[in-house]
Amino acid sequence: MKVTPETIRAMKARGEKIAALTAYDYPMAKLLDEAGVPLLLVGDSLGMVVLGYPDTTHVTMQEIVHHVRAAARAKPNALLGADLPYRSYEDVDSALANARQLVAAGADYVKAEGGVEILPQVKGIIAADIPFCGHLGMLPQHVLEEGGYHIKGKRDAEHQKLLDDAKALADAGVFAIVLELVTPPVAKEISQAIAIPTIGIGSGPDCDGQILVTHDLTGSFPWFIPRFVKPKVNCAAEIKSAVAAWKNEIGRR
Repeated sequence: MKVTPETIRAMKARGEKIAALTAYDYPMAKLLDEAGVPLLLVGDSLGMVVLGYPDTTHVTMQEIVHHVRAAARAKPNALLGADLPYRSYEDVDSALANARQLVAAGADYVKAEGGVEILPQVKGIIAADIPFCGHLGMLPQHVLEEGGYHIKGKRDAEHQKLLDDAKALADAGVFAIVLELVTPPVAKEISQAIAIPTIGIGSGPDCDGQILVTHDLTGSFPWFIPRFVKPKVNCAAEIKSAVAAWKNEIGRR
């Protein structure tokens, strides 16, 4: 049965933790769906782990659309979403036009970074009947202006803004909010303060769910692993081992 935004919201109401992972292509979307992951994201993290960019600010709409189409061909029962990439939602008109592009490519929902400052864009997208997932805390698309990746919520003003932003997004009708690198006590407070699910990444265990870049979980991007991730398998080593064994086999023929 197809997962919907209402399914995800109901999981919080039942106290059921929500598992979410990234999928950038057909086989990974199919595998993760068969594994029962209810929430998938074609994240702009594909810029680093697939396209070799230094950060997400280089990812274009055309690239996101290309990968959404690939993942959507798996026809997952999971709710499949996509990031609105850098500078694709600077005003209501561009946000809505680009959100519609992602839906046309096969996305069930869209996600964008920011709180009160993008509220008009959020409301415009939701008014067009496109489900929206928020993203607060560390905002990868702002990494250059912020001078790196920093844990958010340690200062009182930052703490209060996170809480205000989360409440504003919830009131606007988003179905879930990703909390990235938010200090765990603040992530817990936000999770308890709003009725919609929080999906944490590096924000402690008290969010309503967790999301990871699948390459981090599977150890298939060994050149960088976030400190908060413990890979469950070392796919990079397994691939190298398989290739070495094959090379030895063909060398003996």
